[in-house]
Amino acid sequence: MEWLKERIVKEGVVLSDQVLKLDALLTHQVDPALIMEMGREFATRFKDRGVTKVITLESSGISVAFAVALELGVPMVFARRKKTLLADPDALCERVPSFTKGIVTDIMVSKQFLGENDRVLFIDDIIANGDAARGLIKIIERAGADLVGLGVVIEKSFQAGARTLREQDILVESLVTISSLEDGGVSFS
Repeated sequence: MEWLKERIVKEGVVLSDQVLKLDALLTHQVDPALIMEMGREFATRFKDRGVTKVITLESSGISVAFAVALELGVPMVFARRKKTLLADPDALCERVPSFTKGIVTDIMVSKQFLGENDRVLFIDDIIANGDAARGLIKIIERAGADLVGLGVVIEKSFQAGARTLREQDILVESLVTISSLEDGGVSFS
């Protein structure tokens, strides 16, 4: 994933020793060719896991999850962060803190789109503390679906999120692992 590391160094902005801003790559603007390459890579890594659906969180994970779902030939579902007038009143919900937003939000998935016959691949853009990931995993479990793994574009290994999920025997595949954001620079593992 050297190409992705190069783009992170070139276009990412280190805001602190905990926060990397990736607006130019993942969270505000997306490069379709880069996103499709990520989708192909995750599809290759998870192709033998019997995936029936790809799931992600609104909104930064949607582009990568879409690319993975397209490559695997399965539907993509995303957990909404805001309730609308059209929201399923019976949706599966979890309250989760957001590391980058500094707030607690509700995430929800309609029972119509996630059920006990699903083998779900969870795709996320970045994992830091893992709070949002754990919330979505709880929703997947409550739906009776089988989580086959978590694909993460960027893992911040100096924060506990991915490590705690691996300790729960969840398969976590990261395209890039960042070991430090100290002194305004990005260090990779």
